[in-house]
Amino acid sequence: MNHSGHVEYTATGMPNRKLAIWLFLASECMFFGALIATYLIYQGQSLVGPYPEDLFDIPLTTVSTFILLMSSLAMVLAVAAAQKEDLKQTRLWLAVTALMGLTFLGFQAYEYNHFIHAGLTLSVNLFGSTFYVMTGFHGAHVAIGVIWLSSLFAHTFRPVDPKRRALDIEIAGLYWHFVDIVWIVIFTVVYLLGVGG
Repeated sequence: MNHSGHVEYTATGMPNRKLAIWLFLASECMFFGALIATYLIYQGQSLVGPYPEDLFDIPLTTVSTFILLMSSLAMVLAVAAAQKEDLKQTRLWLAVTALMGLTFLGFQAYEYNHFIHAGLTLSVNLFGSTFYVMTGFHGAHVAIGVIWLSSLFAHTFRPVDPKRRALDIEIAGLYWHFVDIVWIVIFTVVYLLGVGG
């Protein structure tokens, strides 16, 4: 964006910051791909329990997954409101998205607490090691997203060029949708298809 408030476009046809987030997300795909692949390689290799089938509460995790998916819809509405320069709706949907992210993290904290009390620690078996590393990194990404959204919410109370604000929220939206998609893959691979520890 230049000083006149217009968005600057590169040879790719998109603003530099938007291009940067796409490149960052591409590297994140490789990172999470490696974590998921590691989980799959060691799946069923644990010599001692507890095992996934002893612990997983699929209905509970389905609810938290649904909440995270709905947060993507709220993020779409936040981006649309920002592009229409509707501050009230922008604030509403940014807040809803962040609250849904926090709710998901609450479910994850509850699940971790339950698993640890059931004897599943990071070092007890291969399932514990790969599960906590993969879902923990994803949870950290959700937490970063919540902080980012909260920052954008706070910035709606400051005088900022509407086009710049809309681009900022759109970029955060790309990150948030990525985090949601990664969780769909983890939920499917680990909870729905996973058998054996």
